[in-house]
Amino acid sequence: MNASSADSLGATLRALRQSTGRTVASVAADAGLSVPYIANLENDRGNPTTGALSRLATALGTTLRIEFGEPDPAGAPPPPLPPSLVRLRRTERFRRAAAELDADPAELITALAGLGRLVEASEQDWWRVLDALVLIARHPA
Repeated sequence: MNASSADSLGATLRALRQSTGRTVASVAADAGLSVPYIANLENDRGNPTTGALSRLATALGTTLRIEFGEPDPAGAPPPPLPPSLVRLRRTERFRRAAAELDADPAELITALAGLGRLVEASEQDWWRVLDALVLIARHPA
């Protein structure tokens, strides 16, 4: 997790959580922390310990790195997922497609989000892309 300053910690945590389509409650359960504690951190309230941040990083599928120095523009938090991808990520159909593609669901959503930065897509458009990927995986050339 890379926050360029203490002021951006909340935005970084929220972006990481949203990029995986997770709720505050599911991250809290995985990290062994309370929902209000994480909500406060995402709203830039509170003073987390490195232990709590390490558990959050693990729950979010990333690593904790603490560093001092000049901000790195390339280390900015990922933009939030479009609502259509968040809805897609939460479905059983998506989980089945990811399994059929033998893909990590978080990596698949990240790849789709990359496409979303190039084109505006509806939930139906995402299903078409996902269905095409599954079809290609079933019948490679």
